[in-house]
Amino acid sequence: MIKVLVVDDSALVRKLFSQVLAEDSDFTVEVARNGLEALAQLEAFMPDVITLDVQMPQMNGLQCLDRIMVQRPCPVVMVSSVTAEGAEATLEALRLGAVDFVPKPTGAVSLRMQEFGPILTGKVRTAAAARLPASHRLRERVQFKIGGTTAKRRAPPAADTVDVAAPPGGDGLVLVGTSTGGPPALEALLEPLPADFPWPILVAQHMPAGFTGPLAKRLGGLCALTVLEVTQPTRLQAGCAYIGRGDADLVVSRRPSGLVAMTVPSNPDYPWHPSTDRLVRSAMQYLPADHLVGILMTGMGNDGAEALASLRAQGGATIAEAEETAIVWGMPGELVRAGGAAYVVPLPNIAQRLQRLVPHAACS
Repeated sequence: MIKVLVVDDSALVRKLFSQVLAEDSDFTVEVARNGLEALAQLEAFMPDVITLDVQMPQMNGLQCLDRIMVQRPCPVVMVSSVTAEGAEATLEALRLGAVDFVPKPTGAVSLRMQEFGPILTGKVRTAAAARLPASHRLRERVQFKIGGTTAKRRAPPAADTVDVAAPPGGDGLVLVGTSTGGPPALEALLEPLPADFPWPILVAQHMPAGFTGPLAKRLGGLCALTVLEVTQPTRLQAGCAYIGRGDADLVVSRRPSGLVAMTVPSNPDYPWHPSTDRLVRSAMQYLPADHLVGILMTGMGNDGAEALASLRAQGGATIAEAEETAIVWGMPGELVRAGGAAYVVPLPNIAQRLQRLVPHAACS
């Protein structure tokens, strides 16, 4: 039985969310009207998953999430409005430790629950199986429990030291796929890379359209790379990372000026968007496999596993995030099980591994 705590200041939303979740016999549901009530329920109800509204009186969702991650960490799914402000708050929540988010239905909420209900149920079920990093805010958790005493941070996993042969120089692309837990993982991947990283990086992050622009902006503020959301045909350049627009697919094409990234309508043959499988297959049409590096990080489902396994079979380099650091070891796990991962690497070491795989002439 999965115990779910629904936290929202709207009585209607609490009722509707509770009804949807209670229809599934796997869920037991309790509710809280605000962040203060939610904190009181942490020990009384001991939820396995919390759905947490961002905008609430007395203690907003971000403040409540901050306390949850210190007091009693558990998987949290944020419920956010589809606005620029809501997107920024959601990305901050993911940084603080939320495992996923769901856009709050707009308009007459009760009329949209038939469409929204399966999404909410799926997100909560996935969150229940999510792995929270054991070291996340460990020092603060220990201080909260025993007062004043600090704990040593867990050392990062040892560096991946297997010798590799770098791909040949010239044009090349890095293709990244991620879903649940992806934004913090993208920070960990992109932040260590230098501004003159020689190959363009294309990212398929499963996310609605209203959130990928703020994600690109946020990553751009953290990284030496230039980070852009792809909204029109965009020439690919070194030192840049390109985020696929949500609710559409990101593909590679070639123009007289060179390789370009394009946003195209989502293809129903691919269940997740932006589709990693479609991105990788489009790149393989224009570059040989040994000029491509594919990376799958945390995320539910199997998007990208089939295409990257094919890339690996043709001589391309592929990296799967290791199970011990993935919030959800779905996508990278499927790649490993398919025999398509050349390297299985903990998240803190993926950027290092990538820099060893890509020719560094432009970084010298």
